[in-house]
Amino acid sequence: MEGGTEAYPDLGRHCQLSDCHQLDFLPFTCHACQKVFCVEHRSCKSHECPKSDFNSRMVLVCEICSMSIETTGCQVEDHKAILRKHEESGDCDPKKKKKPTCPVKRCKGILTFSNTSTCKTCRIQVCLRHRFPADHPCNRTSSSSQPLVKEANNKFLTALLARNGKDCGNRSRASSSTPANPSVKAC
Repeated sequence: MEGGTEAYPDLGRHCQLSDCHQLDFLPFTCHACQKVFCVEHRSCKSHECPKSDFNSRMVLVCEICSMSIETTGCQVEDHKAILRKHEESGDCDPKKKKKPTCPVKRCKGILTFSNTSTCKTCRIQVCLRHRFPADHPCNRTSSSSQPLVKEANNKFLTALLARNGKDCGNRSRASSSTPANPSVKAC
């Protein structure tokens, strides 16, 4: 069957699907089987192409380490060989499979790049839902500002004990009530 019309015999092509044979002026050539199809049958699925996996990209996921491996244009039998080769390569580590989760009780949130927050008080990585200290069991004693307060309190108590009750401010109160040298003279 030739394409085109009587006036333009080279214009367009007929669809090569056995049930269609529609004349299409902008035909599509299948990248896998190299046959010509109309717009309705251009996809591999619509014309049931036997070579639909030709140059297709697939991603295999290793069950041991959850690593993704990209494959191009290989048969299903080759997938097992690719996974076996990956296991023997040394890149396959079962420790990599477990993804970090939020440490808050009953939270199953996986800590990803965009879903992780580090608490400024206790330095624990939690999901965004539990980023505030009130939302997770936060150890406030490990805070960086608290040791400074405790240290200042200790210095104060040490100075207070060194006085031994002497000069507890009796002189300063007496001198403040009657100044020895007034700074302003009355007329």
